[in-house]
Amino acid sequence: MDEIQKLDLKTKDIVEENIEKLATLFPNCVTEGADGKVIDFDLLKQELSRQVVEGNKERYRIEWPGKKEAIVTANLPTTKTLRPVRKDSVDFDSTENIYIEGDNLEVLKLLQESYLGKIKMIYIDPPYNTGNDFIYKDNFARDTREELLESGQKDEDNNRLFVNSETSGRYHSDWLSMMYPRLKLARNLMTNDGVIFISIDDNEVHNLRKICDEIFGENNFLSNIIWEKRFTRSNNSKTFATLTEHILCFRKSDALSEIKEPRNEKADSTYSNPDNDPRGVWTSVSYVNPATKEQRPNLSYELINPITGEKITHPTNAWKYEKSTYTKHQEENKLYWGKDGKNTYPRLKRFLFEMDGGMVPVNFWTRQETGTTDEASKSLELLMSGKVFDFPKPIGLIMKAIKMGMTEDDIILDYYSGSGTTANAIMQLNADDGAKRKYILVQIPEITIDKSEAFKAGYKNICEIGKERIRRASKKIKEEKIQKAKNDGLFADFKDNQDYGFRVFRLSDSNMQDVYYKPNDYTQNNLELFADNVKPDRTSEDLLVQVMLDWGISLSLKIESKKVSGKNVFFVADNSLVACFENDIDESFVKEIAKAKALRIVFKDSSFKDDTAKSNVKQLLKQLSPNTEMKVI
Repeated sequence: MDEIQKLDLKTKDIVEENIEKLATLFPNCVTEGADGKVIDFDLLKQELSRQVVEGNKERYRIEWPGKKEAIVTANLPTTKTLRPVRKDSVDFDSTENIYIEGDNLEVLKLLQESYLGKIKMIYIDPPYNTGNDFIYKDNFARDTREELLESGQKDEDNNRLFVNSETSGRYHSDWLSMMYPRLKLARNLMTNDGVIFISIDDNEVHNLRKICDEIFGENNFLSNIIWEKRFTRSNNSKTFATLTEHILCFRKSDALSEIKEPRNEKADSTYSNPDNDPRGVWTSVSYVNPATKEQRPNLSYELINPITGEKITHPTNAWKYEKSTYTKHQEENKLYWGKDGKNTYPRLKRFLFEMDGGMVPVNFWTRQETGTTDEASKSLELLMSGKVFDFPKPIGLIMKAIKMGMTEDDIILDYYSGSGTTANAIMQLNADDGAKRKYILVQIPEITIDKSEAFKAGYKNICEIGKERIRRASKKIKEEKIQKAKNDGLFADFKDNQDYGFRVFRLSDSNMQDVYYKPNDYTQNNLELFADNVKPDRTSEDLLVQVMLDWGISLSLKIESKKVSGKNVFFVADNSLVACFENDIDESFVKEIAKAKALRIVFKDSSFKDDTAKSNVKQLLKQLSPNTEMKVI
């Protein structure tokens, strides 16, 4: 049933009408301001003048209303933390994979210490700004009435998402303000030879390229890959049917000097051995330089055909190599003069065994290599027993990027993880080649729509879909490996050591008490509120994770819980960090715990009877384990 439109009971906005009229004549003079569409009067003056009009100093850079705020947003500290969710995790104690629920801006800030310079590859598939996608709203300050009046979605923690309507006067600006700080923070996490792949469509690829040039540096742009996402044209389009998308690729620095992808059967099929060379199959490349003799006189010389004895020079072009290199090629029998030895010019042999480093990738990825969006949707629907997520990326697409962006035990980050395609792709690739790549996935728990199939299937937010997909995909991969081992007759010796698990963490406010009182407001009645500075609903494991983040310790390290003198003690990566958050810490306990020779040890401030007891423990620990750093929370 069509919804009845409401009268807005307002007069016409004459200014808006005038802006639209000017836009038809001078579209370049319409820009976005703090309050929406505005006219750039300096440009308008220039359009109406035959002389150069003096105005703001011109610079080559991308600007938009809110850019400075976006920079400030990236640099502001956060008081949030991550809380472990064991019930949603798989193999929590042993897995090295991470799944984080929450706003990715806050999560990226929290990861700055623990994962600074440790992420080899980032893949993201952010909102495309089509006018229908939900954009993260980073400024949540608004009164209740405004909150009620303004339409939009929220996640479970009341963080707002909004649809960035095409009619919005800040259509591009809001999207850029959302992307900029997240990319800025993500860059910090990358290794020096790290690489980022960003899927995007035509709507914002030009703007995304500009902000990436600014954040990563123009010299670190690697490619604008064109991906063939489907092969059937849509009849819904009124102009051009869209069969491709973009994948922008940037590196962190020139420490990444080359990218290669594994060779495939199609590439290897071009190699043969027509002259029975003992070195094996080969292909040939031209020996002629595209440069002329005048341009490269040092590469212009006579060649001698060893079959005919004929002296050869090119009439116009130089050769590709210096004469000393040519002589070496000749001695090594690397020059091919054709089947009968009478080719006009030689070609250089390239042997397959020399191509171990892989091959240079191209900037057009076909649907045959990656799969299509339609195939991805059908595959996910089959795995999840229903259509619970729209427009997932095919795992073949992510696998192709991973193959050229990562080695055997690198970490990949996806902070717009959606249905969890990246985790699925990594698990499948690890199953195929036995590597131990790890992932960190981040997804805001965007609530599913009441009438959607996902909601009806019991998934109340996107994170629940992503976690269940990983569980089901891992089960499917396990079963396929077992079946293959049986088919190959290797089942008796089959051992599956692959990591199928993931630790779930949820973004939350700090574990520590909020102090609202000034010192002169304290009374005997409220002093007891601060006897323990930890919130009453927080567990020891919550505190441990916050300490790990603050101390810059990886969230994937092995965590063991042991009893020491009757108290529960956490050991992270053996003795990298030892933590005890129980009360009544005394010298006898410290004598036992000092035997671990921990690099770091942490207690609650309230675990000590008074400052004297705390000081005594510190001095004793210093004597018994001088290399241990002690802190309290």
